Amino acid sequence: MSNFLRNAGILSLGYFAAKSLYRSIQHKRYSFYGKVVVLTGGSRGLGLVMARQLVQEGAYLCICARDEQELSLARMELEDLGGHVLMVTCDITDPKAPAYLIEQAVQAYGRIDVLINNAGQMVVGPYMSMVEQDFDRMMHLYFYAPLRLIEAALPYLRQHGQGRILNISSIGGKVSVPHLLPYCAAKFALTGLSEGLYASLKEEGVLVTTACPGLMRTGSPRNADVVGNHEQEYRIFKISDSLPPLAIEAERAAHKLLNACRRGDPEYILTVPAKLASLIHGISPSTVIRINELINRWMLPQGTENKWAIKGYETQYEKDGDPLTQLTDQAAAKNNEYTHEYSQKRASGQRNNDAPSSL
Repeated sequence: MSNFLRNAGILSLGYFAAKSLYRSIQHKRYSFYGKVVVLTGGSRGLGLVMARQLVQEGAYLCICARDEQELSLARMELEDLGGHVLMVTCDITDPKAPAYLIEQAVQAYGRIDVLINNAGQMVVGPYMSMVEQDFDRMMHLYFYAPLRLIEAALPYLRQHGQGRILNISSIGGKVSVPHLLPYCAAKFALTGLSEGLYASLKEEGVLVTTACPGLMRTGSPRNADVVGNHEQEYRIFKISDSLPPLAIEAERAAHKLLNACRRGDPEYILTVPAKLASLIHGISPSTVIRINELINRWMLPQGTENKWAIKGYETQYEKDGDPLTQLTDQAAAKNNEYTHEYSQKRASGQRNNDAPSSL
């Protein structure tokens, strides 16, 4: 038994050493410098943080979002960093938008080297407070839009034999999380699509990375849609996003995700809680499902007939403020997550890394 354990330990060490060496080699071989990167959801949150890091490395960016004002703020900031930035205002859930976005990028830069499917939105609440439209919206955002974007971009990604696709899925695309059912169902679909594409496209020189991060402190909760018991749902969601043991800082997350794309990792799970959840689910799915059932029953608000959605920033909890969520508030201010009124103040020079005084 002792020999077995010793040999297993040696093999494990050898595996991790080889993996580390491989990643180091791949990291040095691929640079974003001079690459044309199409990044969806680049106006705020994680997308904006990745965009900052990409322009600092010398990439040529094409960013898109639905809100032209938010997108303009992001472009101005990125250009101040010395970036080459094309902004395209569009809703990628529109079936015609993906082809239009890719066409605009090619017209501006002549090619596409990297596609990052990052655009996102969350619906938070119990199942009985959801409606079919919530599921439909998430599927169009997280499955059909990436699928159409990939189909439109593939002819250009294939050209030089070094194309990269980074699909930002979620740990919710591997383990279904209570009170995020439409989100998780759509992320499961994206994970399945992304994993299958890696196998299909690698021989053509296009490497597809499926990223499954856990909570990232990007400041995004205030723009989530909340149903059911609005105050309680949002409170639990935002506090969880603020706790350092559960959520990773946005800058660290973006750095790790871009490195996974650089290396062409088939899959990258980010944060220790997400890795543990994926590991336990892989060994015993029933155990995780039962744990989630207990969490849903004892820790989360019960469903109500209240099916209308409001934004997190519209809840009384957000207006009252909470010292426990200070880190998320700071990330929101830093990453363009505040409403138009606050965005206008930032654009006019009233800029800081603290939350507005109303919080």
